[in-house]
Amino acid sequence: MRPADAALAPRAPIPTEAGPDRVPLLAFLADEESEAMFRAGLAERLDSILVRRGGVRAAIRALERERTPRVLVVDLSGEDNPLGALDALAQVCEPDVTVLAIGEHGDIGFYREMTRDLGIAEYLVKPLTRDNVARLFGPRVAGLTEAPSHRGGRVVAVCGVRGGVGATTIAINLAVHVAETTRGHVGLLDLHLRGGNVAMMLGLRCSAGLRVALEEPDRVDALFVDRASVPVSDRLRLLAADEPPEAELAPTAEGITRLLDLMRTRCNIIVVDLPYPPGPMERQVLALARQRILVLGPDLAGVRDTIAARKLLAGLPGAGPVLTVLNHAGAKGTLTPAMMTEGLGSPPDAVVPDLPRHLPRAANLGRPALQECAALRKALAPLAQEVGGARPSAGRSSWLGRLRAGLRR
Repeated sequence: MRPADAALAPRAPIPTEAGPDRVPLLAFLADEESEAMFRAGLAERLDSILVRRGGVRAAIRALERERTPRVLVVDLSGEDNPLGALDALAQVCEPDVTVLAIGEHGDIGFYREMTRDLGIAEYLVKPLTRDNVARLFGPRVAGLTEAPSHRGGRVVAVCGVRGGVGATTIAINLAVHVAETTRGHVGLLDLHLRGGNVAMMLGLRCSAGLRVALEEPDRVDALFVDRASVPVSDRLRLLAADEPPEAELAPTAEGITRLLDLMRTRCNIIVVDLPYPPGPMERQVLALARQRILVLGPDLAGVRDTIAARKLLAGLPGAGPVLTVLNHAGAKGTLTPAMMTEGLGSPPDAVVPDLPRHLPRAANLGRPALQECAALRKALAPLAQEVGGARPSAGRSSWLGRLRAGLRR
């Protein structure tokens, strides 16, 4: 048995009391970006988290003098011999420690050696996202021996805190960005059944299939969903409706649940453009969503409505993180991003500048603004990275690159 096997293998759930000389969680992280995502992903446990700057060698030096924490997070970035460093770490750790690691190696063989041979409880490839940290590290920090499994693609809900803030524009271009970045299969679902703009803004026509799926779920199967959706690109498909104002619609929570279940078998990520305030159907989507994105405008109403929306989401089932997007930043007569940050109590997760020429033009031409507007692409890049879990690349990714992106998810 290798020395690390005994010292690093997780053995028992973490007790709620760490003892007077033993901290619950100690993390050694090499860069500010990773620390920010780590703290955001474990926001509910910040009181028990101690973060220091440095990598695995810094952890070894510290633990030669200090008692081992219950959970230890180490950064392997820049380490020429990560496996040897972990062997050295094992010599200074107490046997019941749970070790979580992050690093830059993303191949399957390395992951398996880390988690199977060395006994590392979980390993994440950089760049970190709050979703990966919460989903894969969170259960280990909580003392669970297994992270909960999520079958199929994940749901990302996008809604404006009020009408006219540009949530549909964000949803469309985010879906396009994620499809291009990850090369995964992305679904775009517009739940504005009357007067929805997604299809029109993409220059597409939709069928009556979405209404049938939501009202009569027993009639729907995977083939039905494939035929009801229309391709936006080779990796992005749209499912939308165009019901008349007089239509008597009766969507059900059961219908949206079955529809999303079917879409998850076909798509890696499903971006849902949601009406607000949410009814029963929309609340079900928010409960199932891995991430929930609130879009707001740069004014006092945006601050007020975002605070109210956060409170509403906190009362719904599901633990998906809430991300905020400040749209139309810098428009004349509006609040500055700094003033919005002060009002919200924290900075927005993404800030999209006011683009009064590019966005209307793209909508009227029926194509994503992202294709011609570098400012919009740059503004959405952090959000796309958070949702897709991959950095933008200049060209098509290789099979191995997509495999690594899947490992990060």
